[in-house]
Amino acid sequence: MELDTVYEHRPGRTVTETDNVLFTTLTMNTQPLHLDQAESEQLAPFHDRLVNSMFTLSTLVGLSVAQLTQGTIMANLGFSEATFPHPVRHGDTIYAETVVANKRESRSHPNAGIVTFAHTARNQRGEIVAEATRTTLVRKQP
Repeated sequence: MELDTVYEHRPGRTVTETDNVLFTTLTMNTQPLHLDQAESEQLAPFHDRLVNSMFTLSTLVGLSVAQLTQGTIMANLGFSEATFPHPVRHGDTIYAETVVANKRESRSHPNAGIVTFAHTARNQRGEIVAEATRTTLVRKQP
């Protein structure tokens, strides 16, 4: 992984209503905004159910795994920032890209390093639907 390199993660992932309802109920999120079409139609400004933002975040990170961390990650250390500038709706396709923002040797694990990723998700129209900064502990050798 090289600093400041943009890694584009393909293919994208088209989000279905089933994805949203299943994730939302599995995680005990009872917000009508994700589950209740009739009530959501009354809620401004979107007037529709929206995809759970935690599903969007999980998908954003998941899209990066095969290219960046498969077989090397030891731990997610944290997210310092996550934003959702545009909503994701049923039928939208999420595409992801990642920039390696920082990397250094681990002080406590001599066989590992600390890597910070800047992840971005866009929908099929190119609108940013999620951005997240994530710090990980990764093995130096797979």
